[in-house]
Amino acid sequence: MNEAALKPDTQEIVVDEIFPHSPETIWKTLTTASLMGRWLMIPSGFEPVEGKHFTYKTTPAGAWDGTVHCEVLEVKPYERFSYAWKGGHSSNSGYGSQLDTVVTFMLSKGESGTRLRLIHSGFVLPKNDSAFKSMSEGWKKVVESIGSIVDGKD
Repeated sequence: MNEAALKPDTQEIVVDEIFPHSPETIWKTLTTASLMGRWLMIPSGFEPVEGKHFTYKTTPAGAWDGTVHCEVLEVKPYERFSYAWKGGHSSNSGYGSQLDTVVTFMLSKGESGTRLRLIHSGFVLPKNDSAFKSMSEGWKKVVESIGSIVDGKD
C-alpha cells in the first residue's frame, strides 16, 4: 500500500471574492485583531507574526470547551496569510469533533480591485462532516462581510 492510500479523505472549503479595494486595505482587515473580531470572531493574543499562537472562542460542545487554537504559519504582506485552526475533542462526533485544519487567505491585485481567495483545508471526512458543512456556508458569509467592514457599513 502506498502513502496516498493510507491518507484519510480530506476536503477543503474555497471562497473567492473580488473587492473594489487595494490589497493593503483588505490585508489590514484580515490581520488587525479588532477588525477580525467584526467579521469572524474576536481573537485573543493575535499578532500577524509567524509562529504566534492565538485563540478564538465559540460555542462549546461535549468535552470541547469551544476554544479554537491557532498558530500563524505564513505572513507575506498584501499577498498571503495562513494559520492553523485546531479545535474540538476526540470524544465528540458532529459539532465539536476534533479538527486540525489550515486557513489560508491569498490576495491578488486585479483591474477592478483585489481578489481574495480563502482556502480552509484539512477537513477529514466523514469525521468532520458537521464542521465542513457549517463552515462552508459560514465562510461564504464571512468573506462577503469583509467588504462591508472595509466600506464602513457594519
